[in-house]
Amino acid sequence: MQLFYNSDLTQTTENFSFDKEESRHIIKVLRKRDGDVLQVTNGKGLLFETKITLASDSKCTVEIVSCTHKAPSPYQLHLAVAPTKMNDRFEWFLEKATEIGIHEITPILCDRSERKVVNIERYEKIILSALKQSNELYLPKLNPAITFKEFVAQEKRNGLQLIAHCEETDKKTLKSVLKPNEDVTVLIGPEGDFSDKEIALALENDFQAVSLGNTRLRTETAAMVACHSVAFFNE
Repeated sequence: MQLFYNSDLTQTTENFSFDKEESRHIIKVLRKRDGDVLQVTNGKGLLFETKITLASDSKCTVEIVSCTHKAPSPYQLHLAVAPTKMNDRFEWFLEKATEIGIHEITPILCDRSERKVVNIERYEKIILSALKQSNELYLPKLNPAITFKEFVAQEKRNGLQLIAHCEETDKKTLKSVLKPNEDVTVLIGPEGDFSDKEIALALENDFQAVSLGNTRLRTETAAMVACHSVAFFNE
């Protein structure tokens, strides 16, 4: 199934037109014609079967044939991850985490972060592309970048609040603290890891320290291990 995206669609929508860029892709690249069927999601769990009524490469118009709803995940996974120095590594994480089934992502700026500026608009495009490629119906929420201190001081979230770091302190394994269908928030630090001050601050704000394994992982690898571990645990 090839999936398209339109955030404005609701269960009452009867027809709509794709924007110029998407219309050109559908008609010129994919060579779709009047009467062809397209699968479209709004990124909120709805899957629409549509039929092309106007095959124009500047304004492809379709009518809604049917609409089905996919139930949301019984748990929510939120990863707060420090952007990597090499931007392509963080973008790789965004793509793969979307394919696996992450629900929310927040870039966090830490004491040892080497990247302090992020391109949220580009990140959103990468996430959307991964959504369509993986035929997922829920678009992950991407939050603006925020400092570590601001993030941990936010109102307490439901479920587990975890910080994964490399310091030799008392930590449990991620697997040992997970519970089925429980919301999880995990903090993943920069290449130089979280500072001692940040770890202490997280613990003061009810985060639990966890280990992601016996080896030292890159930031994007650690984020992927956490993402896949939680998803796999809840299958």
